[in-house]
Amino acid sequence: MIVGIGVDVVQVSRFRAQLERTPALRERLFVPAERELNMRSLAARFAAKEAIAKALGAPVGMNWQHCQVVVDAAGDPQVQVDGTVAEAAVAKDVQYWHLSLSHDGDLATAMVVAER
Repeated sequence: MIVGIGVDVVQVSRFRAQLERTPALRERLFVPAERELNMRSLAARFAAKEAIAKALGAPVGMNWQHCQVVVDAAGDPQVQVDGTVAEAAVAKDVQYWHLSLSHDGDLATAMVVAER
């Protein structure tokens, strides 16, 4: 059973400009393993975090570092949550995450389905 769906689109150039204007934002949004990724990958991961938040109903107090995109052995992106995001997922009985990432030109997109 689907608990929530989230979709987000990020303009890579605009996201880059925001990170340049506010350098501390990179540390606030991303875990250390994500911070060194290229800008398109960072934008896609930010889109994924936004989509995860939307799938959970935008929980108050969500820590952006408590969710991340990891790549499994086959190279597929997977959602990994802990802390505040895991608590919100448990409250909604989320058992499975489905994630799709894409980037083309200046756009990065993510779609997340949270399933019971």
